[in-house]
Formats: sequence, structure tokens, C-alpha cells
Amino acid sequence: MKYYEVEFTITPYSTDACDLVAAMAGEAGFETFEETETGMKGYVQQALFDETVLKSALIDFPFEGVTIDYEIREAEDRDWNEQWEQEGFEPINLSLPPSRGEGMLTIHDGRHMPETPSKIAIEIDAKLAFGTGTHETTRMICATLLDMDLTERQVLDCGTGTGILSICALKLGARRAVGYDIDEWSVDNARHNAVINRCDDRFTSLLGDATILDTIEGTFGLVVANINRNILLADLPAFRRKMTDDAVLILSGFYTSDAPMLIEAAERLGLRLEKQKEDHDWCCLVFSCA
Repeated sequence: MKYYEVEFTITPYSTDACDLVAAMAGEAGFETFEETETGMKGYVQQALFDETVLKSALIDFPFEGVTIDYEIREAEDRDWNEQWEQEGFEPINLSLPPSRGEGMLTIHDGRHMPETPSKIAIEIDAKLAFGTGTHETTRMICATLLDMDLTERQVLDCGTGTGILSICALKLGARRAVGYDIDEWSVDNARHNAVINRCDDRFTSLLGDATILDTIEGTFGLVVANINRNILLADLPAFRRKMTDDAVLILSGFYTSDAPMLIEAAERLGLRLEKQKEDHDWCCLVFSCA
């Protein structure tokens, strides 16, 4: 997948201004950022970049006396897989709720094994795909799944990335999971991780966007989507059509400031907000059928 690297220059520079620019850029499809001496660099998939949204947001920047300039260029075609093989990520531990007994759910890669055995272990080999558990949104969804009874549920994983959310649900008792992603690397990587975690016989990974839902038979008792706000708003009606009458919908991938418009859109579709979580500026919403 091809990315743009966008360098933002913030004058005068401040951490607060940088954080706000990141939140606004997230609405235009940006996935990740890194700080620079004069601002930050943001990375966005070329197919998802909406410069009109970015320009509109920055015109209304609320900090008086602060100017924001940016320069767009194609991101270096780096070997992300080699980088992950060299660096990986440290294990992430989530405490199990009392209903699941004592212990931990641990997410790790093949290079960093848990120091002590965990009750539930998920190994993720990330190859050009988002979703290792290190991001706040992924952790919030996994923690939400730990609190649910997933026995025999069928799971729809929208924007599956590494497949981590499907794998987590399957290890917690779900019957089967179907994931889809617009990126072919992610689709292949999700299948690969399902094999590693010995649940590939219950997992299907498909290439496409939300329009692919019209080709998938049946409905689902759990729908999860960790995607940016604009895509969630566009795809919510498609998610709703694939939900059973007692289904749960979990959304993340957006900032807390975006929650009201997502809640309003979901309520118009007959969904009821059951829970809202926040981690730093990121948000996770849980809905049921009203």
C-alpha cells in the first residue's frame, strides 16, 4: 500500500497545537504521526487521503496567532516487514475480569515472548498491517471483548488489519469470524496470524471495503470496526444490516471529540449506546440494538 508523508510546520510550535493538528488530520485519514523540531510528520494511505477535509479543518484552527503549513510527498517505500522483524513490540498484558478467572491476556510478537505464562496468549506477526495491540484503540476493544460472553457468537471484523480483534474474539469463545480489509497485505497477514494462533479453521479474511458485505451470507452477533471517523460514518448503515437482533457493535479508531456525531448516526439506525471508553484522546463506543 502507498502512503503520503505530510510534514506539518507549526509556528509557534507547542505540544497543545501539535496534538490538535493530529486530531484534525485524523479526520482526513491520517493513521500515525511522529514529532519533528518544528511540528510533526503524518502518514496517510494515498487512497484514503482527503486533502479537502484537512484544509477545511486547518482554516478553522482555534489557536490565535498560530499558523499551520504542510508539505505533501510520497512516503519512502520502506520495508516495514524487515523493520518489524528487527524491532517488534514488547508484550501487552490485559488483566482478565473475574468472570474469566485470574490471569492475563497477553499480546506479543515472536521476538518478545511473555516473561510468565499467560492464560490467553495472542501472537501477532505484523506485516504492513495495523493492529498489534500497542495502540490505545486496539487495547480498548480487546479489553471490551474480555468483558463479554462471546460463546458461539459470529464476528464481523471491519478493517481487520492484522486480524487481532477476530483472533481475540475466537480465543474468547466466538464460533467464527469474518474479516475484511481494503489492503491485500492486511488480508494475507490476518490469515497468517490466524494460522499462528491455531484458529484459521474458524476465520475468513476477505479483500474489499464495506460493499463486500452484500456478498457475505448471514448476520453477526458481534461487529467490530477500528477505522477512522469518516469511514465509520459512511459504513455504519452497512454494519447495521449485518447485525442480528441481539448484536453488539464496537467502534473505535477515532478521537473522543468525534464521539457525539458517531453516537447520533448510530442512534438514527436504531442502535443504543451502552458504554463509552477513553484512553488519552482516543475513544471506544459500544452499542446494542435498541
